[in-house]
Amino acid sequence: MSKYDIIVLGSGPGGYVTAIRASQLGFKTAIIEKESLGGVCLNWGCIPTKALLKSAQVFDYLNHAEDYGLTVTGADKDFTKVIERSRGVADGMSKGVQFLMKKNKIDVIEGFGKLKPGKKVDVDGKEYSADHIIVATGARSRALPNLPQDGKKVIGYREAMTLEKQPKSMIVVGSGAIGVEFAHFYNAMGTDVTLVEFLPTLVPLEDDDVSKQFERSFKKAGIKVMTNSSVEKVDTSGKMVKATVKTKKGEEIIEAEIVLSAVGIATNIEGIGLEDVGIVTDKGKVMVNDWYQTNIPGYYAIGDITPGPALAHVASAEGITCVEKIAGMHVEAIDYGNIPGCTYATPEIASVGMTEKQAKEAGYELKIGKFPFSASGKASAAGTKDGFVKVIFDAKYGEWLGCHMIGAGVTDMIAEAVLGRKLETTGHEVLKTIHPHPTMSEAVMEAVADAYGEVIHL
Repeated sequence: MSKYDIIVLGSGPGGYVTAIRASQLGFKTAIIEKESLGGVCLNWGCIPTKALLKSAQVFDYLNHAEDYGLTVTGADKDFTKVIERSRGVADGMSKGVQFLMKKNKIDVIEGFGKLKPGKKVDVDGKEYSADHIIVATGARSRALPNLPQDGKKVIGYREAMTLEKQPKSMIVVGSGAIGVEFAHFYNAMGTDVTLVEFLPTLVPLEDDDVSKQFERSFKKAGIKVMTNSSVEKVDTSGKMVKATVKTKKGEEIIEAEIVLSAVGIATNIEGIGLEDVGIVTDKGKVMVNDWYQTNIPGYYAIGDITPGPALAHVASAEGITCVEKIAGMHVEAIDYGNIPGCTYATPEIASVGMTEKQAKEAGYELKIGKFPFSASGKASAAGTKDGFVKVIFDAKYGEWLGCHMIGAGVTDMIAEAVLGRKLETTGHEVLKTIHPHPTMSEAVMEAVADAYGEVIHL
């Protein structure tokens, strides 16, 4: 039986980052993976979806070349090649993780790992042991009882990335990040898209102003939006899928070639031996403390299977925190109130901290600033004037409570707010930080100036 200091179960952005940091700290490390290195994020999620969205953006540019004084004739798409490019990007990233495993002298054990008592893992009949076992098995597309996925007419995100031919029509159920990104991609490619959301607004976790702007942008792009609606059942017996949608006005039946279920995720905790070891779970999540220790010494859990936000960058940060604590380093617990969230549709959305509603409910007196990209020179030059930056400050002490952005490139801008909040920056410090001109990032400074009654360009 092979013995290690640390074994990591799962090689997604939580698992492989954890393994690398463990190796850097001098631990003899192994990682167990049943499929492809990089997990869902690299192979079926974060990375390949961005490749698809880039193809959609380029196609959109070609179709609107005249807006930029250019003439493009015969702009067309090859859907198969778009999919192939996305898969190629994913394969390249997975190979990159393979290289990092070799570089850091991490043993890669292929197969399905199952936890056993006594700090052991069984991988397809072969046992391995470690002083510390970190579970990072991630999550998958959640299936609803009234929306069973058959992989052909009712699909999840995996099938949505590898369809052999582009559907003429699609119903997307759920308007979280996964749902709206695919809705945007297929709409931009020319598919007739209907987006169904159970709650009153699209991207319901975002600030209300962002949700309203996003819905306007989606409708303007030709996507049919149905909020306060739910798919009650689907009939897949015919050539088209018939979806019965319950709305405030009653039930209506809509038809499409494909229904994409994007109603969240389910954790991968079944069959991995948690019960055999005695590890406590609650509502599909593994219970852990601030250092990701489970109730059983020597067993840890990070990423989507724990109660924090199911985001790749969160899983990576949790894994690093976990192994640094194991190594005896002085580490701070992660501040889950300062986690950025990003949605990569068009327009992009990025946010961190409290929404206006949350800040008011918490009892803060607020200073709120907003700067529209329509007043940005860079946005005007780029032809991307939709959207805005919104900032929320505590009026009493100047604490930066929240930042919410919608528009082109905002997912690359949000880190300023995350860092500012980490360093406990006040509004006036942001205001007096000189931002380069012309850039989209100036909108952050201008929004702060608006909050304090000093805005120049409005």
